[in-house]
Amino acid sequence: MRKDGTTPLNPDVLAFTGGGTGGHIYPGLAVADRLRERLAARGRSARIVWLGSDKDSDRAAVEAAGLEFIPIPSGKLRRELSLKNIADAFRVLAGYRVSRRVLSELRPRLLFSKGGYVSVPPCRAAASLGIPVFTHESDFSPGLATRLNAWVADTVFVSYDETRSAFPRNLRASVVVSGQPVRSAIRAGQPGRGRARTGLPGDLPLILVIGGSQGARRLNDLVIAALPELLKKACVVHQTGPGNPGASPEALPRDLAGRYRSFEYLREELPDLLADASLYVGRAGAGSLWECAAAGLPMVLIPLAGTGTRGDQVENARWFTSRGAARVLEGRDAEDPSALVAACAEYLGNPGLLKAASRAAADLGARDAADVIAESIAARAWGIPS
Repeated sequence: MRKDGTTPLNPDVLAFTGGGTGGHIYPGLAVADRLRERLAARGRSARIVWLGSDKDSDRAAVEAAGLEFIPIPSGKLRRELSLKNIADAFRVLAGYRVSRRVLSELRPRLLFSKGGYVSVPPCRAAASLGIPVFTHESDFSPGLATRLNAWVADTVFVSYDETRSAFPRNLRASVVVSGQPVRSAIRAGQPGRGRARTGLPGDLPLILVIGGSQGARRLNDLVIAALPELLKKACVVHQTGPGNPGASPEALPRDLAGRYRSFEYLREELPDLLADASLYVGRAGAGSLWECAAAGLPMVLIPLAGTGTRGDQVENARWFTSRGAARVLEGRDAEDPSALVAACAEYLGNPGLLKAASRAAADLGARDAADVIAESIAARAWGIPS
């Protein structure tokens, strides 16, 4: 015990936090995986504990990766006025108290935050206990949770060079451009295995459609309306999202129905399908974009926009489009099946354009951000050089 009555930080324990969506879980798990690889190479190990929301999906993802999971109360951080803010304020305070108790017992060497509203109480609690805080922002412009966490973070990792300027000048020295952590499984996808898993023919291009957790139904409706034309030129694998139906075979032209497969959720099949696909169609959440980039996959993006979103997907989509890796459909085009068909046909009908977009995507996804962050954490926690 120190003179001030506190116990030293335990170098064999690390804490992670984040959650609410897969985009706030899987990149953090990628960092944890890389970190364990670095330690194993030196004959070491660490206890990694994740403080997350009480959502069953968050717990399932973390525990499937072999990490301990501790749920904490969490309240959503809203920018707009709402009566729900009152109840959520009490949940945030409860989250802080629980986080401080857990972290006081664990005394981890540091806390890594992947963001989301659940991460704010643990970051504040860690800072109050003298535990160093690292955080990562996936989107082009930082969300409210990252803006709050940045004030107590030793290092703020970001995916884009331009994101640094979104922080106050006195915080920019702590901002490091790392890129977006991507699960190692995504880079290990094997061409041919995706089609084998789905039973689709191998003589046509493959369009991979990913419906996000927000706005999936509208995207699904757009894709289903476009299917009769899309299936004339390509096979389509469609992730619809939990509880959302895909197109029924009866609604498709009889001679084309065999080119379409729908799944509520793609799990172990996803890396192989990314490796097999010629084109991605979907929202512009940071996780999906950077996984496509890691797979060198060109994209047709229909970002979530309007009421209920802060516009982060639009910014993400425009950035990838400006780098030559994507086409973005906005406004009326985002609701027009013919516009989607035309965007896909532009790529699939021009092999040179498709190849250039694939190369641009691969260049963007070449950096192993998970390893960059793991290296920084290992250096801070144990003095392990790169």
